[in-house]
Amino acid sequence: MIAIIDYGVGNLRSVEKGFAYVGVTAKVTGDPSVIDAADAIVLPGVGAFESGMRHFEPLRKAVLGRVDAGVPLLGVCLGMQMLYEESEENGLHKGLGLVKGRITRFSNGLKVPHMGWNSLDIKKQHPLLDGIKNNSFVYFVHSYKAPAGENTVASAEYGGEFTAVVSGDRPNVVGTQFHPEKSGDTGLRMLKNFSDCIKR
Repeated sequence: MIAIIDYGVGNLRSVEKGFAYVGVTAKVTGDPSVIDAADAIVLPGVGAFESGMRHFEPLRKAVLGRVDAGVPLLGVCLGMQMLYEESEENGLHKGLGLVKGRITRFSNGLKVPHMGWNSLDIKKQHPLLDGIKNNSFVYFVHSYKAPAGENTVASAEYGGEFTAVVSGDRPNVVGTQFHPEKSGDTGLRMLKNFSDCIKR
């Protein structure tokens, strides 16, 4: 069972429906006992970083406990940004620290949010991207970005390169800045790939 974390922020039902479409059982929950029994965890999110972290706090122990146990974790959009050490959104705020780096705002006069379809530049192999071709298009909606670096699995370009898929310092942690559940067949393949990680 995949637990989709309900902490009051995010496109929970669309993620749940994405997994259902590829034949995978996923449950939206904010119950620590359900999270404790999960085989994998999805941390979705839409909105501001500080608000997301504040609402997530009551579930932090349950989620990080499962991550420590090696359970796969997928962060989506804001959920990916929350994996990082900190964010500059509306002041400097601490994240979960599962990925090194700081989230920053798009600058240089770029229109924000960065919204719509953009292509992926795959940097390294990762189980999440099995069967995904380089330059595949996925759907983004975000005003803040993660830097490209050693943890970048795939990047995208918007006024410069930024991280689109990140692998955490722990191999069971991965995140996507885009919304796989809104990214057509490419995104659905990633959701299926994530569920397959449970069996490995």
